[in-house]
Amino acid sequence: MAQTLDIGRRIELVSMDRHFHDISLGLYRLDGNDGAEFLVHSYSGLAGVPGRVAFVTEAMKTMGGLVAAENGRLRFPCGSEHNRGVRRVFLDICKLAPDEPPAARELNVFDPKADSTVTVTAYAGGRYTFAADKDTDKSATRTGAIANGIVKLAETTLEDDTTVSFDCGHSHDVLVAQLLPRAINVRAAVREQEAAASRGVLAAPSQQE
Repeated sequence: MAQTLDIGRRIELVSMDRHFHDISLGLYRLDGNDGAEFLVHSYSGLAGVPGRVAFVTEAMKTMGGLVAAENGRLRFPCGSEHNRGVRRVFLDICKLAPDEPPAARELNVFDPKADSTVTVTAYAGGRYTFAADKDTDKSATRTGAIANGIVKLAETTLEDDTTVSFDCGHSHDVLVAQLLPRAINVRAAVREQEAAASRGVLAAPSQQE
């Protein structure tokens, strides 16, 4: 008798992986002993799929700050879900070609709209401040906008115009750095994520030959 695979609830989907035969890749959330856990999974039976899944899984550690859990799953060290952030990281990683080595980003980003570099400084308790290298009204406005972008993408709390914090009280430097370029144009990032969520469900194995 066939067994149902318990992989949790799907929270994100790449319906066609352009880097591997247009298979579907899903990110699933499960409840683990130490909090929320995540699993990268594909129903495709094509040869090489486990390698592609392993590539995405390992890249999420490097680019999202997740750590290994049991049975090939992932989790944040704090045990929290950080739903929007982990979904965004998953989508970004699925765009990587297999020969493109994953790398963590720096906690700074150049903002072309203000012609300045915004640097993020991490503090204890999961707090982050944003500052531009130019002291202009435009830079100040844009720095606040980027901080708000991180609020939307990582579900952080805005403490003041340029300071955000994670409710879990833990640091997530790698996650913030990965989301920082997206925070420059957060509306486009949110639209892309909503579009990905509306593309349907994972195809059954019989449809992914």
